[in-house]
Amino acid sequence: MSGNFHLTILGSSSATPTSNRNPSGQYLNFIDRNILIDCGEGTQSQIRRYKLKLTKIEHIFISHLHGDHYFGLPGLLSSLHLLNQTHEVHLYCFKELKEILEQIFKYSDTYLRYRLVYHFLDPKRPEVIFEDDKIQVSSFPLKHRIACCGFIFREKPSLLSVKKDMIELYKLSPHDIVKIKNGEDFLDEEGNLVKNQHLTHAPNPLLSYAYCSDTVYDELLAEILYNVSLLYHEATFCNDQKERAEVTFHSTAEQAALIAKKAQVEQLLIGHFSSRYKDTGVFVQEAKAVFEKTFLAEEGKTFVL
Repeated sequence: MSGNFHLTILGSSSATPTSNRNPSGQYLNFIDRNILIDCGEGTQSQIRRYKLKLTKIEHIFISHLHGDHYFGLPGLLSSLHLLNQTHEVHLYCFKELKEILEQIFKYSDTYLRYRLVYHFLDPKRPEVIFEDDKIQVSSFPLKHRIACCGFIFREKPSLLSVKKDMIELYKLSPHDIVKIKNGEDFLDEEGNLVKNQHLTHAPNPLLSYAYCSDTVYDELLAEILYNVSLLYHEATFCNDQKERAEVTFHSTAEQAALIAKKAQVEQLLIGHFSSRYKDTGVFVQEAKAVFEKTFLAEEGKTFVL
């Protein structure tokens, strides 16, 4: 395990909180980028409860404007202000959320001491919405009752590591090493071509995480989600409520597992459980029958890749 990926579940309930489940929220530390994904009611309390870094959050992704995915956001943003945060926060959301927040801040006479930078989502097409030297984040449309987007977080390739014994064997210069780290082959003194893979250590597999918040069963997602390291897919209902899932544009645990299987992902994480289910064990049992590597998104649980 590289430890470059830590995902902590803050909430796994759909629609309303229960006595032991909060609405949607996840805290992702991905290669030292601190990211919040959705922000249901009580999210900042959960961040404190699990000893995560509230003031270190740099990016917030809100999948859609049903309250169980953003009602905790105004309070969290206000707390950052009261905690004297100065670094800017980037908010990826639908444009209507800016209107909502501005009205709340207006009538509460709140003027944030830090810069809140908005990045508006396109509900109709996939697009890259953030990128730096280490990670890339894309959004993609989900089929829900209102405009809704999922997110894919991908690790970007890093420079290759040159084997120490190869440096000595071929008397590689600093210039040679830079070229080899960037993937080039090498010509030795006799003019023989030495392939890059002979000179460098095999790179670690690149990590990726896909987040599908609220969506009806949609087989077209399999292509978008293909081969991700970890997939979070909502599983609001079990098969006993399959018709209800379709009417409300949600998925069952079995359907989430079918998407994971078709997309050939490495692991599946399910959450967004309806409050009608007291025992979440039924969800993982149903999903595992289709996709064995299924785990429950349980409050306080941290997944490390």
